Amino acid sequence: MRTHRDRLWLCVLATLAVSPAWAVEGGGKGASDAIFIAELVVLMLVGRLLGEAMSRLRQPLGQLIAGLMLGPSLFGLLLPDVQHALFPKNPEQKAMIDGISQFGILLLLLLAGMETDLKLVRQKGRASLYASLMGIVIPFICGVALGEALPDSMLPDPEKRLITSLFLGTALSIASVKIVAMVVREMNFMRRVVGQVILASAIIDDSVGWIIVSIIFSLALQGSVELLSLAQSVVGTIAFMLASLTIGRRAVFFTIRWVNDHLVSEFAVVTAILCIMDIMALITHLIGVHTVLGAFVAGILVGESPILTRHIDEQLRGLITAFFAPVFFGIAGLTADLTIMADPKIALFTVGLVLVASIGKFGGAFLGAELGGLTRREGLALACGMNARGSTEVIIATVGLSMGALNQDLFTMIVAMAVITTTAMPPTLRWALNRIPMRKEEKQRIEREELEQRGFVPNLERLLIAVDDSPNGKFASRVAGVLAGTHGMPATVLHIPDPSKIESTMPEDPDKAVAVPTPEEKKSNGKQANDKKNDKKTEKEDKKAAVAREAVQQAAAQIKKDEEKVDAPVEVTTIVHEQPSPAVIAEEAEKGYDIFIIGLEKASKPNAEFDKGVTNLAKGFDGPLIISAVRDDLEEKPDDKLSILVPVNGTEPSRRAAEVAITLARATKAPVTVLYVAVRTATRRGMRRGIRTRRHEEAILKDIVAIADGYNMSIRTAVLAERAADEAILSELERRNHNLVVTGVGRRPGDKLFFGDTASALLEKSGRSLLFVAS
Repeated sequence: MRTHRDRLWLCVLATLAVSPAWAVEGGGKGASDAIFIAELVVLMLVGRLLGEAMSRLRQPLGQLIAGLMLGPSLFGLLLPDVQHALFPKNPEQKAMIDGISQFGILLLLLLAGMETDLKLVRQKGRASLYASLMGIVIPFICGVALGEALPDSMLPDPEKRLITSLFLGTALSIASVKIVAMVVREMNFMRRVVGQVILASAIIDDSVGWIIVSIIFSLALQGSVELLSLAQSVVGTIAFMLASLTIGRRAVFFTIRWVNDHLVSEFAVVTAILCIMDIMALITHLIGVHTVLGAFVAGILVGESPILTRHIDEQLRGLITAFFAPVFFGIAGLTADLTIMADPKIALFTVGLVLVASIGKFGGAFLGAELGGLTRREGLALACGMNARGSTEVIIATVGLSMGALNQDLFTMIVAMAVITTTAMPPTLRWALNRIPMRKEEKQRIEREELEQRGFVPNLERLLIAVDDSPNGKFASRVAGVLAGTHGMPATVLHIPDPSKIESTMPEDPDKAVAVPTPEEKKSNGKQANDKKNDKKTEKEDKKAAVAREAVQQAAAQIKKDEEKVDAPVEVTTIVHEQPSPAVIAEEAEKGYDIFIIGLEKASKPNAEFDKGVTNLAKGFDGPLIISAVRDDLEEKPDDKLSILVPVNGTEPSRRAAEVAITLARATKAPVTVLYVAVRTATRRGMRRGIRTRRHEEAILKDIVAIADGYNMSIRTAVLAERAADEAILSELERRNHNLVVTGVGRRPGDKLFFGDTASALLEKSGRSLLFVAS
């Protein structure tokens, strides 16, 4: 282990030794590409290695400390000529690396916005709002007072003292979401009430902080604090926030979805996200506030996008953390010069700054926790957590330095304060969190959320639905709406006017699918309206497609209303296709759907096989399926009350079916019976085997009951011993008078869609409706 460490440090030393020589070779008074590349290599390498070392010590800010070591504080002190050769001061060369650093600020704010959970803030509103506001107001007042007390010699411009004081107040009052989240997650408190309140308070801190920074930036551009300019900044900021969280949210969602669905090149969504960030940053610049606000709000909107997959999130996060973060924090560290601490006056002011920042933030947050109804121990943990400044303060200080509100000495003092408070926070927060007992209701909620993490339905992100105008199609739309509404999933409805035209092979024109109701999109369907008759037919079909879309939206809206959710309406897109085929479904599935729901008039044949239309649609989708086959009362009235029977056998498909059934039951207040069929032989040996497996049966039923308990639902369980599973299921149907069987099945190899003998028997014999959940 030590050998590997030695080799790494040798690499660092070799890089530091070679880079200046390379820089001199690319010399000249202008900017040098060689120096620029050498700077990037050193910042990334040293930042990564020191960040790794600090992470192992469970401490953040390793990349900032790397910058401090590479700057005049250490490297420049020991080897000034080498340090100046690697990081020259000439404006042309400095502008190259500063450009990367400034863009890095926007990307870091984009990432911070993506990690901002506004739902969490709404859920923990009172306690987090009090804690955040008191934790901002008190240290802000202290910071402004400190700025007013500074001697003129420490100010960049004594005539603009108020601007500097406001910046100091902001720098002292804002906590770092990233550092807080790191410790809360590490301590496994992310789902605990106090952990969520701490995180929500830090989110409010960050959001309010960037708004304040933007307004102060606008005032700094004016040169003084005037009532008119202050009003313009505040009104402009409020207007931007309102427009972004309403019209902007829909525009961002549409853009990301359109790019994901229509562009086939690699990383297209990442490019779209970066463009969204840049456009919103430019808008804030045009209204006279700082670009960081635009980047931060863009991150919030991108993070809320319903189809932002983990894969895309990881790509973007990797780009930022691997390249831009070490460069930005390294440059921030390079800019600071800790050698000024040799001056007793500056050292004394720095100590005062740290004390004012810590006492003000701790006292304000603790007071807010008391007002918010938290216990003393919870308030202590919250106050400890809110005292971390971290990357947020460094970004604020960098902005202040660039706009002239701070000078070099004040910038260094704020960076030193950020390092000290951030280093002290993790151990104090760990100590405080360890002293908080878990409440009973909190334990139940955490157990439910842990079940959801392992679950099937909670992890679905996007639905594809193929339906016609039959009762079966309407019931499938109802099921899709329940799933979409419960978890806020976007859905696409593929409306099939005539299921008999479903093809089993690739059609001549695979691009017939068009979205409804745009006329331009109808033209791209390849259909030529040569006469009025065809025009009316198209219009009629479009109206039916809209009915299918509305059925999904109504079911989803009812679920949100029943569960008192205030999220945006579920987004449903409708597609009409005259001759769908497996190839068409496969092409649509590439857009990232997690499940395919099929509801056609002819679900099955008299010989217990699925109809060819269902089979051909299912061929094009490799993922999970839900296939409905309504009968009896649900065929007459697809929106009728449900009474659900779920057969289980301990397999993953049966557990998924139970989750779907419980989700339907939650939404429709339907009774549910979970049936375990114990298939036993009549021999003595078979009886002994049945006795041995009874505990296994109970464990399977207990697992399903735990899922229902997590949602405060009561379900009935039953165990039947029969020679055949289908006989037990049909017997229980009659005994309990259920009208829907939700059963988990697995696809079997072959040209025909086959789910096994039990599913075939149910298709043939059951007079009640069936819902197959296939893995």
